[in-house]
Amino acid sequence: MAHSEPAHLPAATTAALLACGAHPDPFSVLGPVDEGRGVVAHIPGAVRVWAVNDTDEVELVRHPDEPAVFAGPSLPFYRLRVEWPGGVTAEREDPYRFGPVLGEVDEHLFAEGTHRRLWDALGAHLIRHDGIEGVHFAVWAPNASRVSVVGDFCAWNPAELPMRTRGSTGVWELFVPGVAEGASYKYDVRDAGGGALPQKADPVGFGAEHPPATASVVRRLAPRAHRGADRRAARIRMNAADAPISVYEVHLGSWRRADGHRPLSYRELAEELVGYAADLGFTHIEVMPISEHPFDGSWGYQPVGLFAPTIRYGTPEEFAAFVDAAHDRGLGVIADWVPAHFPTDAHGLGRFDGTALYEHLDPKEGFHPDWNTLIYNFGRPEVRSFLVANALYWLDEFHLDGLRVDAVASMLYRDYSRSEGEWIPNSDGGRENYEAIAFLTEVNAAVRDAAPGAAMIAEESTAFPSVTRTADHGGLGFAFKWNLGWMNDSLTYFGKDPVYRRHHHDQLTFGLTYAFSERFVLPISHDEVVHGKGSLYGRMPGSHADKLGGLKAFYGYMWGFPGKKLLFMGQEFGQPAEWDHSGELDWGALRDPGHAGVQSLVRDLNRLYRAEPALHRYDAEPRGFQWLLVDAVDEQVFAWLRRGAPGEKHVVVVLNLTPVERRGFRVGFPVPGRWREALNTDSRLYGGADRGHGGAIETEPVPVGTEQQSALLTLPPLSAIYFVEE
Repeated sequence: MAHSEPAHLPAATTAALLACGAHPDPFSVLGPVDEGRGVVAHIPGAVRVWAVNDTDEVELVRHPDEPAVFAGPSLPFYRLRVEWPGGVTAEREDPYRFGPVLGEVDEHLFAEGTHRRLWDALGAHLIRHDGIEGVHFAVWAPNASRVSVVGDFCAWNPAELPMRTRGSTGVWELFVPGVAEGASYKYDVRDAGGGALPQKADPVGFGAEHPPATASVVRRLAPRAHRGADRRAARIRMNAADAPISVYEVHLGSWRRADGHRPLSYRELAEELVGYAADLGFTHIEVMPISEHPFDGSWGYQPVGLFAPTIRYGTPEEFAAFVDAAHDRGLGVIADWVPAHFPTDAHGLGRFDGTALYEHLDPKEGFHPDWNTLIYNFGRPEVRSFLVANALYWLDEFHLDGLRVDAVASMLYRDYSRSEGEWIPNSDGGRENYEAIAFLTEVNAAVRDAAPGAAMIAEESTAFPSVTRTADHGGLGFAFKWNLGWMNDSLTYFGKDPVYRRHHHDQLTFGLTYAFSERFVLPISHDEVVHGKGSLYGRMPGSHADKLGGLKAFYGYMWGFPGKKLLFMGQEFGQPAEWDHSGELDWGALRDPGHAGVQSLVRDLNRLYRAEPALHRYDAEPRGFQWLLVDAVDEQVFAWLRRGAPGEKHVVVVLNLTPVERRGFRVGFPVPGRWREALNTDSRLYGGADRGHGGAIETEPVPVGTEQQSALLTLPPLSAIYFVEE
């Protein structure tokens, strides 16, 4: 046994600060002290403590004023042996004998707002440090006087594991030996005056407890085969402006439930949902936000853990397996992403270190009146770094193929949903949010650089210009924008009794005046089937048969219209009821042949859309579209041409949007010859009456409008017919 030496006891005031967890610089008084000759430990609840190594041990002396503080001579490469009440002893590494983990480059990049892989530096990482396994914790709290990591590994005692501050960056870090994957933790933060704050979940935590519990959970980001150039090439192909893009939007928790109650897990969804979407011919699955969120009813749109896939359906590793399964079936995966705002839950980002750190101080800039949420301070470099890195994190770590950015309009305008006097103008006295605009262009540019081919998609409801142009052409840099004007006009039109549709004719034609101003997605999203709006089926007027006919005609119109397609789950078979996030889709509706017919129609529309380049090649260019019949107001018959590249077959789409069958209706065709009836929504395959053309038509040299060829058509009531040039 080593010879006893005088204890290196700290002063009473220092020991008191350690005991209450208020010392501002714990590494100056804990661990090796006096140039390594002594050691000080703070271990609440300990009876006796020794410093030990492989050959020696020395007992530390208890402080006379603070029974949890021990000190004594040190040993090389020491560990601590602790005797607990009842005589139980255990050895542990001393967190305060380890040096820093973060480097100067991390600090510099974060401070200037350019740390593109911030998740590699902050958060909780399982690492091997100086030969010892444990977890490195790091968190940004620049105005805190003290930050401690607390968790089930220290009995949630904020005095036990105070962290090291990294100077001007405001980052606090600590390596805690022995902590394993699955450990729950939070940060205990004292404000600048030493006042206690609500304990905080990790802003860059990779896992979380099951709600309503709110702690973060240590999760390993397992190394995975990135498939390198193959994955990038697939992204570029499937997300191109001239590619067929048909998106199946899903709320994972209510798509289908096991035994009618439990949501499916990521692994179950990897088999069932992926197989279903692939069978129906969709090209992408879009998941509503899967970042961790405390309130089920927010559907994920009020996230607290931006870096944590929600534990509701499984672990990060299992979510990654879901994405891989989709890729194996040729499907892309898009996730909704919410950088516009965050909730006020006490364990979240609000007043994180006692100040308005992530949000604006003034509620005229920092509080969203519609959602009772806080708005990010996009002008702060560290906040931009946090958000840009989060976008890249999902694309890099989980290989997502795109992000649909929620509530972009609320970011672009300072007066969004605010009355006079409730907002602060920009530096030029206007309403545009320059900081948010700069952030959006920055994140889109960063994605283009780091994840080539990944699609950034804007949910933007205004006429803000050049959303899908790059910044060097004066735009925001998104790949696509949701066409919410088309959605509103189209659903209003189809919701009218057909007898009144002639008075709303322009709602189906006006969209072509701006259809090529952006690269658009045509969205029939979850927003259209909640909050009393009913289902898409329920919006259609008339009897059950009329509703099904109207719905099929609508889908024929939608898939033939320029723009990529997005359909929310359940609408592919005409779900009768409004979506309920706490239940599951009404799969029983498929026992009705009419609803099963709608599902078959969507499958065949996707097949045709992918097979015929004319239906997607020039979605964003006027050369891909030409009206053939646009002024049949009384009849409500529409016809147009979809055109592809030279050598690709033309497609003509004809709609009859009244419940009246029209025989011998002449429509112009762009070229003479035989045209195959490639799809007819009145087919028996879809629950219709099979009124059509026996598989094909031949044009005649009879001019109609600007076309020199035409054909006499039979147009079933409430129908859409696609003719493909042979």
